[in-house]
Amino acid sequence: MTTIILIIAGLLGIVLLTGYIAVLVGIRREDKALSLHQRPRGASAALARKVTGCYVRDGVSWT
Repeated sequence: MTTIILIIAGLLGIVLLTGYIAVLVGIRREDKALSLHQRPRGASAALARKVTGCYVRDGVSWT
């Protein structure tokens, strides 16, 4: 029984670490591209925008 709990905890840790790395990669890509006013260029960039809250819903009007 203890082994199953450890396996589940390990898998959950791997999933969380993978998501964290994907967000870091997306932030890095968006920072290099300087393109928050356009659509995200990949899944990691889209995930990073959703997680950090840096996304635009209906376009941007720069004044």
